[in-house]
Amino acid sequence: MMQAIATTSISILRGVTTDAYGDEQDTDTPHATGIPASLTEQSRRVTTRDNPTPRIVRYAVARVTAGTDVQDQDRVRDERTGAIYIVDAVSSMANPAAAADLRLDLRRTT
Repeated sequence: MMQAIATTSISILRGVTTDAYGDEQDTDTPHATGIPASLTEQSRRVTTRDNPTPRIVRYAVARVTAGTDVQDQDRVRDERTGAIYIVDAVSSMANPAAAADLRLDLRRTT
């Protein structure tokens, strides 16, 4: 059971193929579909020592039920909007009483 409130459903896309030139390309093969998820996009103002000019960086975070088979570098398609994200990290908080949701750090590709 997911603890976060689902705002959409997602498909997990996994797999690669090679093109005519031997380069790897992601495939849109669904590994799993219809997964309830809480997906939010946010922005943050960022500066670095090398470049003190502020920049706005957009990022997305999703939460899915514990035990969902999702891995780093999988792609996630928001079934409501069609947007595709790359999974940069999968993490979960330790909780001895209940299985905590998985947190997916996402980067939008389309």
